[in-house]
Amino acid sequence: MRFLGNIEAKMDAKGRAFLPAVFRKILQAGSNGTTDVRLVLRKDVFQPCLVLYPENVWNEQMDALRQRLNRWNKQHQQVFRQFVSEVEVLTLDGNGRFLVPKRYLRMADIDQDVKFVGMGDTIEIWSNAKAEQSQMNPEEFGKALEELMGEDASAES
Repeated sequence: MRFLGNIEAKMDAKGRAFLPAVFRKILQAGSNGTTDVRLVLRKDVFQPCLVLYPENVWNEQMDALRQRLNRWNKQHQQVFRQFVSEVEVLTLDGNGRFLVPKRYLRMADIDQDVKFVGMGDTIEIWSNAKAEQSQMNPEEFGKALEELMGEDASAES
């Protein structure tokens, strides 16, 4: 599953949004054609946005985290508890809409104008204003990519 790009949308007064059709198609293709696609919603750990995980991706993330943690370590248990308890399981209705609970909208400072951002195996939901603020300027972005990829690219040549 590869969610790519960004799409602006609007939420209705009840906090419902249409999952963009391009993302719905990817979800349905990844769920072997079943129409009852389950998603897990969580506030991002670092950024003021929400993250939608396809259920299988969420389960992989949860399993990976659990494997790194010791059940008999108090801090590890607290981290795991907080990570898995602050989620909401969502399903799309027949029209491709889902309801974002109001507490999540408050956590990410989202009103009606939102941006869906494909992040590979997850989808972020941003308020339009915060999405713009989260981007690096082009010069910073270029330098960061050069630092991250520069050595690997020269080794491949």
